[in-house]
Amino acid sequence: MFRNGARRDHDSGPAPEALRLVKVTKSYGTADSAVTALDGVTLGLARGTFTAVMGPSGSGKSTLLQCAAGLDRPDSGIVRVDGTELTGGGETELTKFRRGRIGFVFQQYNLLETLTVAQNTVLPLKLSGRRVDRRRAREILTAVGLGDRLGHRPDQLSGGQRQRVAIARALVTEPRVIFADEPTGALDTRSAREVLRLLQEAVRVHGRTVVMVTHDPVAASYADSVLFLADGRLAGQLDAPTADAVAERLAHLGDDTMAGV
Repeated sequence: MFRNGARRDHDSGPAPEALRLVKVTKSYGTADSAVTALDGVTLGLARGTFTAVMGPSGSGKSTLLQCAAGLDRPDSGIVRVDGTELTGGGETELTKFRRGRIGFVFQQYNLLETLTVAQNTVLPLKLSGRRVDRRRAREILTAVGLGDRLGHRPDQLSGGQRQRVAIARALVTEPRVIFADEPTGALDTRSAREVLRLLQEAVRVHGRTVVMVTHDPVAASYADSVLFLADGRLAGQLDAPTADAVAERLAHLGDDTMAGV
């Protein structure tokens, strides 16, 4: 069973912290070929915040997101989302929790090509057996600028429009936390800005918590704060980031001056 003292139900109030990791470790491979992706990571993110996670290739940022979102299990440590511990539960229970309280936005959109915009948006509700409120779905799609595209299929949309469908799909379940993995990586500059503003709106207007993995300092500048990873460990934090400050910090991640930050 999931644990938090008394287990939370979906309709209960949100926890003070949206995300808490305690000494989370994850390795891949065996014996001499093992690679440590996360090395005892501990962090906490408050509700209603937008956090970017950055680091060099192989730093563990995607593994951090996967473990935090319950898509992968850490070797050791504790992961709590909205006050509920994900580590230790069964797969069926974990899947139900993800569908109810976690939203996802991926670089490649993950839309079903045979479904319309409206159908893709409400798919998480159908999969979780929840009532489909089509009026609410239309409102969300209108809010992300797709109110006139409800009957279109993904191959009739631009990359930016597809990612807006993905954001609408993430919002429709009213999740506590939205995890975004390189959400602007496949987009042009204008579309990327639109998507980042929508993620900001999810936080500031709808009160969601967004955790975004990105390699782009400009994308990271839209967040409230940036967490830096290096070699599977936290290597610093930057609040109220600017693109230049993020780029400067990234350039010096390996310096001895960053140790213990």
